[in-house]
Amino acid sequence: MFNDTLKYLRRKGALYLFIIPSMVYMVIFKYIPMYGVRIAFMDYLPGMKADRIKWVGMKHFISFWESIYFKRVVFNTLSITVPSLIVGTAIPILLAILFHQSTSKMLKGLGQNLTYLPHFISTVVFVTMINLFLSKEGVINSFLAFMGFEKIQFLAKANLFSSIYVITGVWKSMGWNSIMYYASLTSVNPELYEAASIDGASKMQKIRYIDIPSILPVVIVMLILSTGHLMDLGYERVYLMQNSLNISKSEVISTFVYKRGIVNMKYSFSAAVGLFNSVINLFLLIGANTLARKVSEESLW
Repeated sequence: MFNDTLKYLRRKGALYLFIIPSMVYMVIFKYIPMYGVRIAFMDYLPGMKADRIKWVGMKHFISFWESIYFKRVVFNTLSITVPSLIVGTAIPILLAILFHQSTSKMLKGLGQNLTYLPHFISTVVFVTMINLFLSKEGVINSFLAFMGFEKIQFLAKANLFSSIYVITGVWKSMGWNSIMYYASLTSVNPELYEAASIDGASKMQKIRYIDIPSILPVVIVMLILSTGHLMDLGYERVYLMQNSLNISKSEVISTFVYKRGIVNMKYSFSAAVGLFNSVINLFLLIGANTLARKVSEESLW
């Protein structure tokens, strides 16, 4: 058995070399930082000697749970991530099917380039574009005025923040996220479409009975992975879009942690909230995988 393993490694060893950079990345940036999670159970300050650090148990977790901001930031986070999960999954699927069904190579190439491009725009530039588009003299308000409607201060209205974030987020990522679904569609056996055409199937029937079942395993896996990040909303774009008028709806867990933990130097508190987030995401991932395994044959494990 040992000799067989050596023969296999000699034959396939070069392929395993490609895994090494990923493993090094995971160890350095994912596993080693786990040691620092212990400060969530301490009253930690930078430069403090190890023997002077006070262990406080669940103090910082309780402080977060009992905070008047807890319900608000959790609700605000979910009000953004849940619609983003639903819409951000549906639109790329529709886009991939549209590209796959398109018979014009020129239109397909143009559409792919236009939808992929926003993904490569930096967050700061992207938010600047949003501010310009939604400003009182921006493109959107100019169109509303042309149509006879009153101009709206979009980012000044707290109730619109979640919708604006979700829509702009989908716009930024829909092209890039559609690549995997499009790749799945291109691997479908062309004979299936030929057989469907012979049987008189319409384009919608081909989509329903060939395209959708073909990408369903990928959709389920991507949904499971996305569910595992449901509470993990990056703070950069939210923080840049925040202002004093929409703060009641735009204050999410990540921005709350940044302001309280990093800006105010409450490192133990921020570590506790981050650990809380990670544990909830872990349970969501396990729950989503279990549900997927029960209702379908596809799951991560």
